[in-house]
Amino acid sequence: MKCVLFILYSLLLCFYFYSCKENKADTIDFELIKQNQVVDTTHYTYSWLDSYNPNSSIFNTIFPPDGYKRSTEEKNSFGAWLQRLPINTTDNTVYLFNGEKKYNQQAQHAVLDIDVGEKDLQQCADAIMRLRAEYLYATKQFDKIQFNYTNGVTIPFSKWNKGFYPKLQENKVVWVSANNDASYKSFKKYLTNIFTYAGTASLSKEMKSIAIKEMTIGDVFILGGHPGHAVIVVDMTFNKTTNDRCFMLAQSYMPAQSIHILKNPRNERLSPWYSLSEINNEIRTPEWTFNVTQLKRFIK
Repeated sequence: MKCVLFILYSLLLCFYFYSCKENKADTIDFELIKQNQVVDTTHYTYSWLDSYNPNSSIFNTIFPPDGYKRSTEEKNSFGAWLQRLPINTTDNTVYLFNGEKKYNQQAQHAVLDIDVGEKDLQQCADAIMRLRAEYLYATKQFDKIQFNYTNGVTIPFSKWNKGFYPKLQENKVVWVSANNDASYKSFKKYLTNIFTYAGTASLSKEMKSIAIKEMTIGDVFILGGHPGHAVIVVDMTFNKTTNDRCFMLAQSYMPAQSIHILKNPRNERLSPWYSLSEINNEIRTPEWTFNVTQLKRFIK
């Protein structure tokens, strides 16, 4: 009898520890991360934050898989800026623009510490345009901040910040005088305008196609359409022994929601990283499947 009880007790303990392990796999153990020494203290500008703490960056909270080394990006580049995006270390919940919780809380590995806005605008392509524009704004490359409306008209921030506003008249754009300038508040209004009249259909036409083997941080998997979808590569790693590379993806979705790092539904052990060696013709994310031919890159 004692033997039977001991076996049952042992099985119960195994089940308990296995369950704890499975539950922890769905969220980042931020308490454990806090105990580790900060690996990287690089500071970049993330204008939506009052202050930036490198401890909360992707770089310092999501580590490469065993045997892999994080990609070393050129200082002040888009790739280096993306690698150090801040993670929300206090709440791993994806919220919609109206403050409600997203119905699916199983897609995210981590949530970025960035606002989503109060309108249903910052969806998939919009979130990518937001990150690209924020980087260019932070590095004062104002002349490179421009996106096309769905009708093909280019809307440059360099025109906006000189006191003009693009007014639509019968599907044509007429620039009229306005109280716009280069302030961050005005920049955010510019983005709201872009989000209103642009999307995956327009963004996909602005980008150039890239072979999957040439992928770099900042590239985008995108299918233009109504609806379409888009996710952005925010980090990469390399294994010298196997020559394999891994990448990490981030997205917003519909309705407009918190930008978040995606899990890898095909490989929970590797998640949130995706291995190029495991990809044939498609990349399956938790809420969309892309073809390898849908990888694109910002031209400017």
